Amino acid sequence: MNLMNTDKTYVAGTYARFPVELVKGKGSLAWDANGKEYIDLGSGIAVNGFGICDDVWLKAVTEQLTKLPHASNLYYTEPCAKLAEMLCQRTGMKKVFFGNSGAEANECLIKVARKYAAEKHGSDCYTIVTLKNSFHGRTLTTLSATGQDHYHELYQPLTPGFAHIAPGDMDALRELAKTTKIAAVLIECVQGEGGVVPLDRAFTDALAAFCKENDVLLAVDEVQTGNGRSGQLYAYMCYDLHPDIVSTAKGLGGGLPIGACLMGEKVKDVFGPGDHGSTFGGNPASCAGGVSILSRMDDALLEGVRERSAYIFNELTGAEGVEAVNGLGLMIGIKTVKPAREVVGKCIENGVLALTAKDRVRLLPALNIPMDQLKKAVAVLKAACAE
Repeated sequence: MNLMNTDKTYVAGTYARFPVELVKGKGSLAWDANGKEYIDLGSGIAVNGFGICDDVWLKAVTEQLTKLPHASNLYYTEPCAKLAEMLCQRTGMKKVFFGNSGAEANECLIKVARKYAAEKHGSDCYTIVTLKNSFHGRTLTTLSATGQDHYHELYQPLTPGFAHIAPGDMDALRELAKTTKIAAVLIECVQGEGGVVPLDRAFTDALAAFCKENDVLLAVDEVQTGNGRSGQLYAYMCYDLHPDIVSTAKGLGGGLPIGACLMGEKVKDVFGPGDHGSTFGGNPASCAGGVSILSRMDDALLEGVRERSAYIFNELTGAEGVEAVNGLGLMIGIKTVKPAREVVGKCIENGVLALTAKDRVRLLPALNIPMDQLKKAVAVLKAACAE
């Protein structure tokens, strides 16, 4: 029985895997079990921000593994405290709770918002407004927050206390506020799983003003958009937003599981001992990796992200077989004439790994992918779109 058959026999069938068995990688290159080389434009779905087996990250994680790979949160550890300090200093946020994933970061965000709102506005103030076409995770509560009906169909009854409005529909939000006490509004600046769709700046400006006027918390999900992916450290910075709560994960860890919920001035003290917890949250090895990643997200790296983004947009906009290109930074969606999965399959045949999001080909390459590799991969993608 080969590995693919073993996987199909024993692993839950929740993933529509491509027929590729990856065995190793370095930077933006990966190799399969047959020795075939691929240029990676997915980076583990925006996780390997500095590429696969980044040397600085490997050194930081390995050193921590040989000293203290895990400790419970009953004790202090340096990597946890250091990463929290760095996140706060880089964002202006005040406190951080660490978990293990984006869904866990969003669970924390929801608990922070509800606890704050209940204490400030009463126990009937708990509704969190999210956007249609959003995606916030696969736990039952973050699935309830997600604004896509097809994710809800199999898992009724959902967690109550969420309402969904269309992106841009401030009238719907104002009408909702007349009958419902709103604790928070939660947005993704770019709806990644929804097709890599950026929000309109006029809408985010109006949303921020609404939250300020009505003492509603503004929360931003930066699970996929964060950690340099947008061309800024966090995508909300591209919109000049000042959120009260931010969730992030994926690229923060560089390849190990980590999630973080960042709390601003209003909500920084909402949690006390026992109010929340996570066995592996703040794991020393994961946090050591995060410190190595965040410490290198400087202006030069972010400028490189923007340059690479501009190259991809320029090459693909108007190309044969391409109907539209959308996104922000190195988070890009491509509407193709042919089905997106068919285009990705052709790319795989020709040594390029890409992703899909709804009806679009999705690109999430390493932030520092070498330009020669990026140019070669984009040429393969263009050919796959045109065939």
